[in-house]
Amino acid sequence: MITSDKTAREIFNEVISNPQRVPFGFGKKAALINIDPQKAYTRTDLYKTAYETDPNQLGYTMDLVKLFRSLNWPVVWTHVAYMDSAADAGIWGTRTDTPDSLQNIKFNSQRSEFDDRLDIDYKNEAVYTKRMPSAFFETPLQSLLVWHQVDTLILTGGSTSGCIRATAVDSLSRGYRTIVPQECVSDKHESYHFANLTDLHLKYADVMTVADVIAELGARS
Repeated sequence: MITSDKTAREIFNEVISNPQRVPFGFGKKAALINIDPQKAYTRTDLYKTAYETDPNQLGYTMDLVKLFRSLNWPVVWTHVAYMDSAADAGIWGTRTDTPDSLQNIKFNSQRSEFDDRLDIDYKNEAVYTKRMPSAFFETPLQSLLVWHQVDTLILTGGSTSGCIRATAVDSLSRGYRTIVPQECVSDKHESYHFANLTDLHLKYADVMTVADVIAELGARS
């Protein structure tokens, strides 16, 4: 194993600037998967479970949403919520049991609500409630992507080390080109965030600036 005194951010910056890495690239049609931009994870003023990496993360996300709407391409929103008994949280809900614990994000609670800075079109955009890290796990996502003949997924939300990573791995495993706009994902600590961006970029996805993603998609509109 290689050892290093460099920070996770420094290693990521080295990896992302390597021109020799061949990207997966964009296919013919993409879907935008916005993973858990709910108040439990976005409202740092209310909940200690929330986190922020780029202060304009949700603004950038909405820029992508508007672009996808102009292309008439699928937009998907996911959030996490559980029964009052937390019986549907499974083993994931057994490590802690405090008001901030994952399994205590209840249906119709404030923690389960999407952030108010988002403009969701509930009539035309899919909204899925999930209980595990991947947006694919026990949701209709795969069927929706097949129906719309999607070959590329663009992932936003959080956390980078948790649900973004899990969804990216599942996305690649199902044969999708996977794009992660780095300003549109976040995590609790920069070490987790940048270490996972590095791993995603090396193995499972193309980590890009949101400006480059918008430029690529804008050329198709």
